[in-house]
Amino acid sequence: MKNSGLWWKIAVAGLVFLFSGLLWIRIRPDQWPAVSRYRILYPTFLGNGNRNFYGRGMPDSLAVIWQVYLGGSQTRVGKRILDWSGTGWTGQPTMFREAGRDYIIIGGFDHKLRKLDAETGRVIWAYGYDDVIKGTATLMPIYRGGRDLVLVLQGSRMGFDKNLGSAVVTSFRAIDADGREAWRLNVRRTDSYSRDVDASALVLDTLLYLGAENGVFYIIDPDPEKCVLKDGVLQPRILKEITLYEPGDAARHKGNLVTEASPTLCGGRIYVSAGSGHVYGINLRTWEIDWRFDTGSDLDGTLSVTGDSCLLLTVEKQYIPDRGGVFKIDPRKPPEEAVVWFFPTGNRRFFDWEGGVVGSATVQDSLVAFRAIDGNLYLVNHYILEPGATARYKKRVYPQPKLLAKRTLTPAIATSLIVDGRILTVGYDDKIRVYRVERKSAGADLALQDSLVIPGFFESTPLVWGGRIYLGNRNGYFYCIGVKSH
Repeated sequence: MKNSGLWWKIAVAGLVFLFSGLLWIRIRPDQWPAVSRYRILYPTFLGNGNRNFYGRGMPDSLAVIWQVYLGGSQTRVGKRILDWSGTGWTGQPTMFREAGRDYIIIGGFDHKLRKLDAETGRVIWAYGYDDVIKGTATLMPIYRGGRDLVLVLQGSRMGFDKNLGSAVVTSFRAIDADGREAWRLNVRRTDSYSRDVDASALVLDTLLYLGAENGVFYIIDPDPEKCVLKDGVLQPRILKEITLYEPGDAARHKGNLVTEASPTLCGGRIYVSAGSGHVYGINLRTWEIDWRFDTGSDLDGTLSVTGDSCLLLTVEKQYIPDRGGVFKIDPRKPPEEAVVWFFPTGNRRFFDWEGGVVGSATVQDSLVAFRAIDGNLYLVNHYILEPGATARYKKRVYPQPKLLAKRTLTPAIATSLIVDGRILTVGYDDKIRVYRVERKSAGADLALQDSLVIPGFFESTPLVWGGRIYLGNRNGYFYCIGVKSH
């Protein structure tokens, strides 16, 4: 055959590449070599790139199995110095298995990122940041030169001794699974009033996709061996920066251009909700914005993807005359035609919020659950519209989904989770609640399965895994909850 020599050379070159010591590839955990030390169990906020996997194994009853004191520290909010304790928003733990044992990664208000033994709560290591950690880590498996590694990608607030004018603000970092720093990212100053990083990174192949509170969306090569020394800091290569706000947004939002939501993969785009009031669709092929849905409000919650490839968008009531709530959006359509339905929630002043939904809406099959600033937990069927029910937003009228059940609790920013046909919810009170979703001919109902009182209140999203619930509280503690053995 004429090309046999060419094909032989290509095959040899491929083998050399695969087994070269310079190799750096990202592979799925289920593709790792059998001798791998690590297995990623729960890699990022809301479980996956579609932000619609919330864990497995909801416990049948609730009791404290163990607790670890994280403590707290100080942070600056404007000109105020505040003492914060425990964990905050979004604050969902992530989990991996190492040499047959499960470990939790959690960041706290004491400025520390920790690795905990999931069985006992024992602290394996604690790595110090410059400020409180609010967000959720992303775990990235890599394989280099015959060794498998895990990078823990975690953001923080700007830095207790930093300000907007500081030359270097390293509020996003990569730490390995043994607690050693790999690199830091200098989150540059923009028109935004923040340089924090609350969002979780999205990992696709060998790259990171991340929105920061400076209103910039970063596409990053996280390979530690390709880092460069810049501004006196070892930093990863930035492949692309995309601005997530429009001219005039800084004035309309008084500098609130922060992107707190984590990016979501759906189809051929990455979607991200920005504090500037827009949902941006970034084309994965061109790395350009080619879709934009405008709300005008502050957007904090991360988008979740439904089974019919639509997006669940939560809207806070801020900068708008309308009520906040939840949109179901079909991103395959032009933005002006994309709304499937809108569900408004009640107005209520609580802290600095006026209403709407700050956390995310979660989905399992036809069910969508969310908890709002108005204090209600809502359960809707996202496939069925309520006959004759409409809601107005920005002078347009949209249908509403069928409301299946509502429970009046307290305001919340933590995301409620649907796992195994049950809903786990926490908020600004001292209770963890688990509801059973009971199907009925007319829809469904929520029956309280169990609840547990924990002194303090919750801002963090829990993790459900293996018959246990892992979550932090503002009282300074991190808890493992489940069925207590006798």
